[in-house]
Amino acid sequence: MQQTMLDFLTNYGYIALYLLLAAGIVGIPVPDETLMTVAGSMTATGGPLSFTLAITVAYAGSMTGMLVSYVLGLKVGKPFLFKFGKWIKLTPHRIERAETWFHKYGLWAVFFGYFVPGIRHFTCYLAGVSGVKWWKYVMYAGAGGFIWCATFFTLGHIIGENADEMLHVIHRFFGICISVIAVIVIVSLFFYIRYRRNKVPHS
Repeated sequence: MQQTMLDFLTNYGYIALYLLLAAGIVGIPVPDETLMTVAGSMTATGGPLSFTLAITVAYAGSMTGMLVSYVLGLKVGKPFLFKFGKWIKLTPHRIERAETWFHKYGLWAVFFGYFVPGIRHFTCYLAGVSGVKWWKYVMYAGAGGFIWCATFFTLGHIIGENADEMLHVIHRFFGICISVIAVIVIVSLFFYIRYRRNKVPHS
């Protein structure tokens, strides 16, 4: 799926970026963050995409997906999601989890939901189901969506401009990084096992 997405982005540029992000927000399994990071790297010096235009297109795509989801939630409600959501990964468990999150945080769930895997695909539907005023929804979704797009596009752009240097650093310190990660995992596992043993009541 990821390789197909990258080929589509390479061949069709801005059109692919818009369509993939719109589809990803609606619920089609598209790795949105990976897509934007790769697209951001393609805006580096000599790249085929313009940073300003690409981020604008990405933002338009994400907002299109959010508005489509909101309207669906507003018009057809949760029964539609429970019946057809499974085809786009909207399982009952995920819907209930997102609903709890939405009721707890309100429209802030829409704002921050972009950054939470498994949540952003649902908060937009639930905003519509809950009858949130469209202008409030657009305000929160728009602000969150812009920060989300800007974050990953900027990250990709920086990576693209410094790819050679980053690869050199990774190659040089790869062994050290692996060792540090291994130590962290082992220490974390040790403390977790110790914590679990202390929680077990002694007879």
